[in-house]
Amino acid sequence: MLYLHALRLELKSTFVRLMANKIENKAPVKIVQKTRVKPDWLKVDIAGGGKYSEMKSLVKEHGLHTICESGKCPNIGECWGVGTATFMIGGNTCTRSCQFCNVATGAGEPLDATEPFKVAQSISIMGIKHAVVTSVDRDDLKDGGSEHWAKTVLEIRKWNPETTLETLIPDFQGNTDQLDNVIAVHPEIVSHNIETVRRLTKEVRIQAKYDRSMEVLKYLRDKGMKTKSGLMLGMGETDEEIRETLADLRAVGVDIITMGQYLQPTARHLKVDRYVTPEEFATYKDWADAMGYEFVESGPLVRSSYHAEKHLK
Repeated sequence: MLYLHALRLELKSTFVRLMANKIENKAPVKIVQKTRVKPDWLKVDIAGGGKYSEMKSLVKEHGLHTICESGKCPNIGECWGVGTATFMIGGNTCTRSCQFCNVATGAGEPLDATEPFKVAQSISIMGIKHAVVTSVDRDDLKDGGSEHWAKTVLEIRKWNPETTLETLIPDFQGNTDQLDNVIAVHPEIVSHNIETVRRLTKEVRIQAKYDRSMEVLKYLRDKGMKTKSGLMLGMGETDEEIRETLADLRAVGVDIITMGQYLQPTARHLKVDRYVTPEEFATYKDWADAMGYEFVESGPLVRSSYHAEKHLK
């Protein structure tokens, strides 16, 4: 018995040594990557109470859809609290594959002919005072979806005559006939986001073109539209490039500019290069103010529709 016990101990000891040797010499080394920690200024309180709670209940009760919720916007409480919300039309699949956006990419789905009415009714039910309407890119459609845009604006005006509108439109590939369809229904503000600086456009927006977006904004302004654009910062741009982009936008007549921090939606999207400080955003606002913009929103949590209701004043 003593012999068997000793043999078991020896075999166990040998096994432990063999496993230790295997781990030391053959096991792959696991590399632990550090996760970039968001700074305190990007943390927000959970929305709740007042008008926000009322609107959230209406959204749930009637099965309404807003980008505010689906996009997990950090400003949802503040915006809903003053009666502002953003709606997306044209389906849930975009024909472009921008590296910052979490909307699904693929072939465009058939347009929902009832969508203009549904959006108009959502605005009515929620009691929206200022609505922002945006859309996916529909390069698959002959008119780029511009007629659907016009129908949506007209339907909103029919059922909500007191509601003001901002249309955050795609570039329609620079097609002026398609832009004219939006201009014809005369939304209070027409917005088209440049998103990033010239050097990074091909990487960030892929199918879009910096100069084409500038031409679209100029065309809109020349046709009498109040125009607006937006920049996401923290993608690798330099201060000099930010200043240059602000100057380019102002040169084509853009009235309103928003600047906010880019946040990576998922691991497959473009990585955050840096977190821009509130002090830096304040500096960029000073630059834009000095260039003559009518309204400037600049801060870490700013999104293109942030304080949208104030941009009319």
